[in-house]
Amino acid sequence: MSEAFHIISDGSCDLPAELVQEKKITVVPFYVSFDDVNYLRENVDIGIRDFYQQMVDRKGVYPKSSMPSVHDYEEAFLPFARDGIPVICICITTKFSGSMQSALNARSLILEKYSHAQIVVIDATINTVLQGQYVLEAVNLRDNHVSYQDAISRLEQIKSTGRIFFTVGNMEYLKHGGRIGKVAALAGGILDVRPVITLKQGEIFPSGIDRGRKRTTQKTIELLLDYLKESSLSIDCFSIAVGYGYDYEEGTAFRDHALSTLQSKGYAIKEIPIYQIGATIGVHTGPYPLGFGIIEKALHS
Repeated sequence: MSEAFHIISDGSCDLPAELVQEKKITVVPFYVSFDDVNYLRENVDIGIRDFYQQMVDRKGVYPKSSMPSVHDYEEAFLPFARDGIPVICICITTKFSGSMQSALNARSLILEKYSHAQIVVIDATINTVLQGQYVLEAVNLRDNHVSYQDAISRLEQIKSTGRIFFTVGNMEYLKHGGRIGKVAALAGGILDVRPVITLKQGEIFPSGIDRGRKRTTQKTIELLLDYLKESSLSIDCFSIAVGYGYDYEEGTAFRDHALSTLQSKGYAIKEIPIYQIGATIGVHTGPYPLGFGIIEKALHS
């Protein structure tokens, strides 16, 4: 049976390949380079584990990422335009990347050839694991037979509820990648300090600093608890996931601790999925990002 609409996302969504395939999502990959010359497609030419391994093994080498090209998006849109299948394309926040502009330019080129093509490009205003959760909400709308226009409207409604609460191994990569801004001002010149960061509506904001991984990861849990407490919605109205970088064991231990903390506070939650943060964000955070993504579900009672 033909899809009511098809979902496309750029590679910032950081969904596992098997899940992408299972949910019938098209992912347009970002590129990553360790030498400013050779750019490799994430999850095509270089796996995420290999990317992080190189970062760990080649300390002091700072990789760069590059957005998908107009041609990349054009190739992704073309088969659906030909078949008359509407498309929802979800892109990383425009404050971090020009990926959405590439998608919009590709859309214009497609419409020149297929004037009746339906392609809507959405600025997710979020990224990484949280963008993946948002993409999965689009899947839920599609699979529950919500109409194309109603799905677009609902996705626009929920995106402002998205938050990432995370910490990093150190500030080295944030400094090098120019993503540090207000976080640097907060930390000043304190040695061995680690930031706790909130991302909302496309921008990062400092949410505290501390020494030691245990303290900063605990602060991310406190930020999640504060967000849930301030909301008028129950926890089952939210999609929550853990994102980790190089260290899967640390990620699962953090997830298990967060789950038991939430349950001890009376929240009826049985599991939290865990996803690996990809290269698009990893180039700015370094190999040890760790935290949560949370967003309101598109469908809930």
